Amino acid sequence: MTPNRRRFLTAATGFGAALLTGCGPATPPTVRVAAGEVGGFYHAFTAMLADVAAETATIRIHPVTTMGSLANLDLLTRGDADAALTLADAAQHTPDHLTAIGRVYENYLQLAVRADAPLTDIRQLRGARLSLGAPGSGATFTGERLLRAADLDPDTDLTVTHLALRDAVTALTDRTADALLWAGGVPTALLDVPRSLRLIDMGALAQPMRDRFGYLYDRVIIPADAYPATPAVQTIGVANLLVTTPALPDDTADALTELLITHADRLVPAVAAGTQFLDVRSLIGTDGIGLHPGAARVYRRYHG
Repeated sequence: MTPNRRRFLTAATGFGAALLTGCGPATPPTVRVAAGEVGGFYHAFTAMLADVAAETATIRIHPVTTMGSLANLDLLTRGDADAALTLADAAQHTPDHLTAIGRVYENYLQLAVRADAPLTDIRQLRGARLSLGAPGSGATFTGERLLRAADLDPDTDLTVTHLALRDAVTALTDRTADALLWAGGVPTALLDVPRSLRLIDMGALAQPMRDRFGYLYDRVIIPADAYPATPAVQTIGVANLLVTTPALPDDTADALTELLITHADRLVPAVAAGTQFLDVRSLIGTDGIGLHPGAARVYRRYHG
């Protein structure tokens, strides 16, 4: 047999095998998801999403640790992430390149003070030292709106710093800060309520927030005993969205959305209180951010 004929037969055999096997197993696409701080629900949710995805042959999730919503949107805009978790109000104030995969869960604004502090109302923070979320977090954006709804000017009425949650808790216990604002799920383990910290009721500010800044803000209840042996506390909730851009291929967005729908019951941290996490009926409510075509295709498959 001549060398040329041998090469031809070898190539033909390989081609036939490829036809039978569908060209071999395809590598699932990897989606880099900008998550959030370690210790927060963004981070916990993305880790669970990655674990569930690892069991499938359709997609892989790579969590990217960040400081929160604003940092996540910046990574997405720069192309350093493929999808991002963000508060809905922060998403509405970014360039119009965003598309949504779904509404994932509700974030709760939590204003914490020391358990022995005399503070009982946010308006008493005038002149106080407040950590208003980590740099790049959604709490920095929503928190300024919250202060203004309470008739407090963040530039002049109090001393504002921006610390990561763990550092803000330390500052509170060390008495170098008087309060911290956190936007996250309930309970958040790093908030040592009620042993060393206490939450301030902010339910009365929900309507002023809506009147001044729009419909995205809801009065919500942190249930009694969400933190051990604590009473119910009213506060303000903001939807959390999983967003991307049109650059994400339709089939990848389809696989990501399918993951949320078919594994919703496995994407809720064991400590989560109430029904704050994703529900297959509410995923489509993305607060004015248009659905990615791949996500829309999945919702049509399930809902018509």
